[in-house]
Amino acid sequence: MEPMALSQIIKFAASLLFVLALMGGLALVMRRFSGNTPFTAPHKRRLKVVEILPLDGRRKAVLIRRDNKEHLVILGTNSETVVERNIESQQDAQIEQ
Repeated sequence: MEPMALSQIIKFAASLLFVLALMGGLALVMRRFSGNTPFTAPHKRRLKVVEILPLDGRRKAVLIRRDNKEHLVILGTNSETVVERNIESQQDAQIEQ
């Protein structure tokens, strides 16, 4: 095998840099145009974690709001327990009064 000439090494390096620049440019274009585009309407999130209360080292109580209803759930390392469902949220109760 013959050693590569200096001109071949320069061509190889320039080609490699050109391909890497094309890949980087494509990644930037994809990042720019993906996700929340101006053509789509932003949707309102239906699910929200209202409050988290640690019970002990392994369990915590989580209050979750979905469609203006709240649900109390106890989350453990290997289990989930629904304590109460369809609790009226405090925001709705204040509005009605």
